[in-house]
Amino acid sequence: MARHIPKFIPVTDLRQDVSAILRAIQNGEEPIVIMQRSRAAAVMISVDTYERMVYEREVLGILAMGDKDIKAAKGISVEQLLAELDQVVSEASP
Repeated sequence: MARHIPKFIPVTDLRQDVSAILRAIQNGEEPIVIMQRSRAAAVMISVDTYERMVYEREVLGILAMGDKDIKAAKGISVEQLLAELDQVVSEASP
C-alpha cells in the first residue's frame, strides 16, 4: 500500500481558496494537513479515503478479536465468521 505524503497548508490559505483545496483532495492529492499557528490543527481527506479507513479499521477489529479468541482457546465456526464479515461489508457499502 502506497503512503500518501501530506501537503501542509496554513489555515489562511484554506479560508482564501476552499474550493481549490477541496478539488485537490477529490483528485487524490491527499492528505492535506491544515496548519494553525505553525501547528497541525486538522487533516483533510476525501470521503472515499475516510470510508476505506473506517472499513479497514472494522476488519482489523474483527481480526484482533479472532486473535484474542485463538489465544484464549475459544473459537467460532467458519460459517459464523463469514456471516460476520458479510455483515461488516454490507454495512460499509453505500
